[in-house]
Amino acid sequence: MNFSWQRIKNGIKTLYPRKDTLNIITRTALYGLIGVLGFALVLVTLVWIGFFGQLPSKSDLKEIQHPLASEVYSSDSVLLGKYYIQDRSPVEGKDIPESLKKTLVATEDVRFYRHHGIDVKSLGRVLVKSILLQNESSGGGSTLTQQLAKNLFPRKSYGFLSLPINKVREYIIAWRIENVYSKDEIIVLYLNTIPFADNTYGIKTAAERFFSVPVKSLTWDQSAVLVGMLKATHRYNPRLFPERALQRRNVVLAQVAKYDYITDLEKKALQSKPLGLRYSHTASHNIGLAPYFRAYIQRELLQWCKENKKKDGTPYNLYKDGLKIYTTIDSRMQAYAESAVQVQMKALQAKFKGQISRKHIDGIAKSVLKNSKQFQLLKNEGLSEKQIMDKLNKPVKTKIFTWEGEKEATISTFDSIKHHLQFLQAGLIAMEPHTGDVKVWVGGINHQYFKYDHVRESTKRQVGSTFKPILYAAALEKGIGPCSYISARKTVYTNMDDWSPENTSDETYEMKYSMEGGLAGSVNTVSVKLLEKTGINNAIVTARKMGINSDLPAVPSIALGTPSISVMEMVGAYSVLANGGLYVNRKYLTAIIDRKGRVLEDFDNDLKPERAISKETSQMMVHMLKSVVSEGTASSLRSRYGLTNDIAGKTGTTQSNVDGWFIAIMPKLVVGAWVGADDPRMHFRSTSLGQGSATALPIVARFVQKANEDKKLKEIMQSRFAPLPEHLLSQLDCKPSKSNLNIFEKIFKKKKKVKITKFKGAKRKGDSGK
Repeated sequence: MNFSWQRIKNGIKTLYPRKDTLNIITRTALYGLIGVLGFALVLVTLVWIGFFGQLPSKSDLKEIQHPLASEVYSSDSVLLGKYYIQDRSPVEGKDIPESLKKTLVATEDVRFYRHHGIDVKSLGRVLVKSILLQNESSGGGSTLTQQLAKNLFPRKSYGFLSLPINKVREYIIAWRIENVYSKDEIIVLYLNTIPFADNTYGIKTAAERFFSVPVKSLTWDQSAVLVGMLKATHRYNPRLFPERALQRRNVVLAQVAKYDYITDLEKKALQSKPLGLRYSHTASHNIGLAPYFRAYIQRELLQWCKENKKKDGTPYNLYKDGLKIYTTIDSRMQAYAESAVQVQMKALQAKFKGQISRKHIDGIAKSVLKNSKQFQLLKNEGLSEKQIMDKLNKPVKTKIFTWEGEKEATISTFDSIKHHLQFLQAGLIAMEPHTGDVKVWVGGINHQYFKYDHVRESTKRQVGSTFKPILYAAALEKGIGPCSYISARKTVYTNMDDWSPENTSDETYEMKYSMEGGLAGSVNTVSVKLLEKTGINNAIVTARKMGINSDLPAVPSIALGTPSISVMEMVGAYSVLANGGLYVNRKYLTAIIDRKGRVLEDFDNDLKPERAISKETSQMMVHMLKSVVSEGTASSLRSRYGLTNDIAGKTGTTQSNVDGWFIAIMPKLVVGAWVGADDPRMHFRSTSLGQGSATALPIVARFVQKANEDKKLKEIMQSRFAPLPEHLLSQLDCKPSKSNLNIFEKIFKKKKKVKITKFKGAKRKGDSGK
């Protein structure tokens, strides 16, 4: 058949020989229609052959995989949180209720089950309004399948032809989708793909976020809220605009009733119900269990993804590939620990108020501000210090952290720094000593406002007296008997610039102590003399074997805990004592599984335990540390908190009460806590308030209290240490302390003068500590 424009013209002239106005308009309209059809035909052809970019084939559509958030799970299979760009989790068709399907169809595409991806009745309107008139708000033409095509294959820019080309692409892709999937499968794909408010993608995440229910439990009215949100996710966000969302829900319910999916009576009953929002934060990045832990393992997981590739040769993507990461964290213990930190730190912060003068805080805040990114950026722009300070002192609207909840305030950058600088921080970690499994990780008081993790190995603080058990273990390893009494008399070391360690009580100087007594009372002068007998290098070697990798200066003051060591390392070292002298490398990841359930990595702790100290030394150390709890600096565990667990431990306080520590040892769990301010210049003036037994110990105590109440944790919490063998008991069979005065001194009440000597093997002075 020969086709030519001339034949068309001749045909039109035959029909309309007279060139009056009506004929001209008719012919113009006809020419226009033919032109539009011709343009559409050419456009469809070009899009179809891939002139504007390759279209997905049927095989591509069969392999559709949505970008899925990777999920982090606890050892007891509780979702801790996710890594995502788009917060999305899939749901299977069997879990989608009929009420949700019908609500969706009635609202978004009432002829869904009667078309093949393109609604012809709406196509004409869209062709004229959207394509010819370039009116993107005309709406009404996109079927569910077209919307799915648009979500799966986002629109691209083609200049002034962007809208018609993208529409044609969506028509073709929708048609192909209908040839690959059934109608119900398309609805499942759609609901797993569509974006909802608050950066949530997919119906599963939306149902959990806004109503805290699984998809299969969604009711008619809940389905109406979620489907109604699709018209404009921000405008109808029920969290931000509950009244508007309620009105939209009722419109959707009216639409559902219009197509006889529910009766008018049911519609009215549903419309009378409140919104019923039960918003959940558990899926967000910062909120949920163990946010500091999730942030810690993120870098390691990103490296794993980089080194491991999928079948197509591309590396895994932590934010899109829907990996399931299983960890050693126990969700119940983690929840109890986070609660214990919150309760103690809120109470402690109230006591801390007024400990630092306004002038002192201003000075610290100014030095912090000068090291901030904002200050440096403004300085690089050429502003003077006065200009910078004037700029950073201007009030702006911002959100601040308080123990009463997040608050909006109008304050300057400088005042914001001052405000947040005054908050005390905490870190807590718990490990199984025999496996190295990390069960609890609390890196701070609020991850959203305070990102700095106080548990990880790179965060180091002076450890105070919590270092002493490591020293005492080294002394036992050296062969020093536990009943070798050591004088607590004050000594001036002339070769250390007349350094003279002090005790917290003057009465101790008149006594001499066994190891058990010296440790229970945390007597500083005894620890220094014990270090002298043991040898600094021997103490450092023992510490290294017990897992301490931080810098340990070879100076006498390490006996008082002046080295800066992480909470993670200290708990690892104490785990050696609970594990019969064996060091086990810590472990926090157990497995990585892909979206189809295939195990990609099984993290076995294949490193064999290493002998750090003898079994006998570890047993004697645990016995001595139990005395710290029964009658020493940690006795409040029994007297105040009523703990009856088989428990040993040690408190620690650094100079000027900057850092407070407590590490507890139980047969199947070692728990360590640290408390202090981010800036060491912020600290308690009173030792009674700032010492480890008053700051860190209560956190551990409250955690143990809560864990004791959980029947599922009974095996761990109520476990008992094995009895100490008779031959070790006999070695420890001595009084913890006795008088250091001779008969003459006792009669005449005259104390010996301070001993003046040299510290053997020391070459330089170390800092003092408590």
